[in-house]
Amino acid sequence: MNHPKPSDEVKAVAVATADDLRETIRRKSKLKGRQADDVSLAEVRQLIGVAADRRDLLIENLHKLNDEYRALHDRHLVALAKEMNLPMAEVYEVATFYHHFEVVRGNDPVADITLRVCDGIACELAGAQNLLAKLPAILGNPKIKVEAAPCVGRCEQAPVAVVHQYPVLFATTDKVAAAVKNNLTTHPMAKDSANFDPAALAEKGISPQGDNQAVSPDYVGYESYRAQGGYALAKEIVEGKKDSESIVKIMESSGLRGLGGAGFPAGRKWRIVRDQVAPKLMAVNIDEGEPGTFKDRTYLERDPHRFLEGLLIAANVVGIDACYIYLRDEYHGCRELLELELAKLIANPPFKLPLIELRRGAGAYICGEESAMIESIEGKRGEPRMRPPYIAQVGLFGRPTLEHNFETLYWVRDIVQRGPEWFSSFGRHDRKGLRSYSVSGRVKNPGVKLAPAGITIQELIDEYCGGMQDGHKFYGYLPGGASGGILPATMNDIPLDFDTLQPYGCFIGSAAVMVFGDKDKARDMALNVMHFFEHESCGQCTPCRVGTSKAAKLMQSPSWDQNTLEDLATVMVDASICGLGQAAPNPIRCIAKYFPEEIA
Repeated sequence: MNHPKPSDEVKAVAVATADDLRETIRRKSKLKGRQADDVSLAEVRQLIGVAADRRDLLIENLHKLNDEYRALHDRHLVALAKEMNLPMAEVYEVATFYHHFEVVRGNDPVADITLRVCDGIACELAGAQNLLAKLPAILGNPKIKVEAAPCVGRCEQAPVAVVHQYPVLFATTDKVAAAVKNNLTTHPMAKDSANFDPAALAEKGISPQGDNQAVSPDYVGYESYRAQGGYALAKEIVEGKKDSESIVKIMESSGLRGLGGAGFPAGRKWRIVRDQVAPKLMAVNIDEGEPGTFKDRTYLERDPHRFLEGLLIAANVVGIDACYIYLRDEYHGCRELLELELAKLIANPPFKLPLIELRRGAGAYICGEESAMIESIEGKRGEPRMRPPYIAQVGLFGRPTLEHNFETLYWVRDIVQRGPEWFSSFGRHDRKGLRSYSVSGRVKNPGVKLAPAGITIQELIDEYCGGMQDGHKFYGYLPGGASGGILPATMNDIPLDFDTLQPYGCFIGSAAVMVFGDKDKARDMALNVMHFFEHESCGQCTPCRVGTSKAAKLMQSPSWDQNTLEDLATVMVDASICGLGQAAPNPIRCIAKYFPEEIA
């Protein structure tokens, strides 16, 4: 074969003119798919500002749009994607993950008011289903959407309805109709004129009693807290008058464990994260979505700065550069209060503060799981991460992260000031410490009870709750919220604390104690919480997503197919990524073991 000889001359070939190149760049710079219109861009910019390039603020920006327009219009999502330089698919998948965001297309109608009726166990026992059935006809307005909602964290005030952001306590059809008629849609602001000393309430009830409780109780504001010695301890630690090692040892000696559910020793966690490489971050969990739990809300709406001082002590001792507080969206009053008091603290700080940012959840129980919460703070879908690595090593924004529940930090100041012996001196039945039990259901006096760790359910009912409601005999209880299992009244002498309930297939978790009587059925309690797990599964792993749905269907049968349910339970426990799927079978197994006559 003859090949052409190489030429010494290289001829220039015109690939494109300058105008052709400019047109190519112009075409590539445009977003693919639907384009943002000028009106929507202007509306988005007015709400979020023009400097919207922080990816982690996506959920915060979605909240601003949702608050303003009572929904997320697709045209605004397109504009938000352009403004934040994000793919439209990414914005859409985040917006549709969270229950409190409603995405609407085109000119689809939007409700003037969304009215949510809690259908958690406490509210269901108090008549929530009756409210849900009657309210649409009584209100008679198609622009008011009535829907069932998972636990809203006010179980001691059941039943509860929320008119947009206004909670109606001990709700009746008349109360709800009056709230709608009077356009009560926002949470009223509380007064900062209270005195509140939690240590003085040890071994007492925290929550007020009676049907006329305040939606927004008075709280201790910044000036009052400072005048009563607040932030003095944190200031001494920041200024080096108390060394960090001594503080860590006090925390270790106190026996304080994580009060969000996991129960990991707080002092040990501080030591682990303190030894990591800087910069280090803190993530504070106030999502409190476990049905039956309302202790964090009870303390926060009365005494926010005790928590903030605990946060600042931990940040200084561990070496934290920035703190992110994740607050559940249902707590509108707490959010407004915390925003106001944080602004006062930052405007007049007692010492140099780390960066503190308040982040808003969006109605996803799964974000109570620490790694899902971190994903949400980063502006993503709240899906749990696979571990290892653990978040103490690789957490928020890829940095070592100290994660704490609100109440754990709330007790730091008192433990350090009063000494570890003060906290550990409380306890019963060979247990040590104080526990804030959120008690609801068929008791006369529900609420948060600051009782000794290790107290039994019978002692809690008799000594702190005024006994059972008239006409009801003690039949059973959930010792640790929806995921903590169900026990019969005959097992009323088990200490309620970490590590005491596991032999019975239960756990204390966040100490959400729900009591039911002889006119109720344990199987109904189990089905209620299984519907909750089905609704709240993030869907990331099949065993949880499919298992909870199949279990809920099987549990509606008068006679349970126990072999199939146990097969489902085994797969969920063994193969689910996080605690939601792993704990969801607890109610199934407890009913089969302790209440077999109800499902035979």
